[in-house]
Amino acid sequence: MRTEMVELTNLCMIKDGDKYLLQNRIKKDWQGYTFPGGHVEPGESIVQSAIREVKEETGLTMTDPRLVGVKQFWVKSGRYIVFLFSCTKFTGELRSSYEGEVGWFTKEEMKNINLVSHFFEHLDVFEGDF
Repeated sequence: MRTEMVELTNLCMIKDGDKYLLQNRIKKDWQGYTFPGGHVEPGESIVQSAIREVKEETGLTMTDPRLVGVKQFWVKSGRYIVFLFSCTKFTGELRSSYEGEVGWFTKEEMKNINLVSHFFEHLDVFEGDF
């Protein structure tokens, strides 16, 4: 069989100087600080989904999202694919959402907060250090 169930998602690293935008996720399945992101909606492009998710979760509009990596893993329903975007240019005012509080953190400050599992693996891909 060549057909399988695939879930398409994105994760977006927004950087401003030496600070990274992180969200303290409150969902039970993946709690802690991570990069904003979410699911690709039907009929939506991968890039459009990343821009929309960041806007919904942070109030910011990415103006230069770059695809820097793709990760995949298996879930009960099939394949789970995460498109990793990096961004340094954005507009808007930062605000938190129902998904969790957002804020800017340096790598040093990240050592003192509760990060999601595999956070630094994602950061390595975002920064090309894999």
